Amino acid sequence: MSDTQITPLTGKALLQKVKELSHLPRRETAKRCGYYSITKNDQTRVNLTDFYDAVLGAKGVPLDPEGAKDGRGREPTYRVSVHKNGQIVIGATYTQAMGLRPGDEFEIKLGYKHIHLKQVDSDGSKSGEDEVLEAAEV
Repeated sequence: MSDTQITPLTGKALLQKVKELSHLPRRETAKRCGYYSITKNDQTRVNLTDFYDAVLGAKGVPLDPEGAKDGRGREPTYRVSVHKNGQIVIGATYTQAMGLRPGDEFEIKLGYKHIHLKQVDSDGSKSGEDEVLEAAEV
């Protein structure tokens, strides 16, 4: 079977295709979304890292090391610690990545080992699932 290289999908098109192919293994999904290359021995090599980066980027999670640093030049780790006073600080890098502004409100839901923060719109309704921040293993 000969593979014809396709341009890798990005953005909403990628997310839609991933949803359509959810019944397939990850490698096959990545390949069908265009995240593969053909080696000089005509072997197909699936580029899962590029695929995962593109999916995260399409979901609004930037992985650009130059653009995703806090004010002190550190890259975000997506981990936080509970401070001595019991507070958890998320940090500006993450709130900026979500486009949050001072005064934005969240509903807090506690789980056994996780915290869900759901953004509440100005009219009091909860916004879409894209606005969920999660701190696992707290």
